[in-house]
Amino acid sequence: MHIRVLGSGAGGGFPQWNCNCENCKGLRTHSIESSARTQSSITVSSNEENWILFNASPDIRAQIESFPPLQPARKIRDTGIASIILCDGQIDHTTGLLILREHDKPWDIYCTKSVYEDMTTGYPIFNILGHFRGVNWHEVATEQEPFTIPKADDLVFTAVPLKSEAPPYSPHRHNTVPGDNVGYRVEDKRTNKNLFYAPGLGVIEDHVLEYMSNADVILVDGTVWTNDEMSRHGINDKLASEMGHLDQSSKGGIMETLSALSKPRKILIHINNTNPILREDSAERQILNDHGIEVAFDGMDIIL
Repeated sequence: MHIRVLGSGAGGGFPQWNCNCENCKGLRTHSIESSARTQSSITVSSNEENWILFNASPDIRAQIESFPPLQPARKIRDTGIASIILCDGQIDHTTGLLILREHDKPWDIYCTKSVYEDMTTGYPIFNILGHFRGVNWHEVATEQEPFTIPKADDLVFTAVPLKSEAPPYSPHRHNTVPGDNVGYRVEDKRTNKNLFYAPGLGVIEDHVLEYMSNADVILVDGTVWTNDEMSRHGINDKLASEMGHLDQSSKGGIMETLSALSKPRKILIHINNTNPILREDSAERQILNDHGIEVAFDGMDIIL
């Protein structure tokens, strides 16, 4: 299985268009050691011809241009993207569907019933796409039942319900239901190796920890270093936990959990522009290095 990180940033990317925080300013002025990041998305394939896209970020056009296997090559208009999986209904994971409206047939989109409800009510992207080629919706169950996708040869997918927050426009906001946010286990039947992908994660429940412990690679929520990061930078008064993200540095945070796992390769993704781990020479990045935890970057390739 080939895993390509198309985008490793959180909503807004890095630098964010309207942000003048230390990180964003430093990247623009070339005064820090870091690199730009588009909004989070990955794509996976078992044959390097047909690719499953996880989340369609607002930066999808640039991401396709950065990765030739997704580009048209077989006829006048086409793509290497065979199907799309949505982990949630967040803007930074779904707006790219509008950019992809010019597909030559309905998109096969896999998501839970609750995400489908978001995409047809509070944020009706699926309805809008109905005026173009439309959407073939495939419901993904939240009972952790493995499923397959046509053209994704040898790959088996399992949706893993996560505790996080539904989008502001969701009918489930502040009253989340199973399926508002899911991670995915992707297993390659040929190698018996698997990926656990969860770009949004608010609580590491027992069943989530089991998936993480048994994974060969983890790509997991790396949004913020501290729970109060946004307020300390004067951006807003919300805690990361209120937005459905578990911070890295606190007791019981993502770093502590990952450090206790011996098997998987551990990689943080969906990194907010305020997070000091974006700076390659920061003390926080060194702490991650000491714990054997990597920071995803756009263009990162992983082979399982």
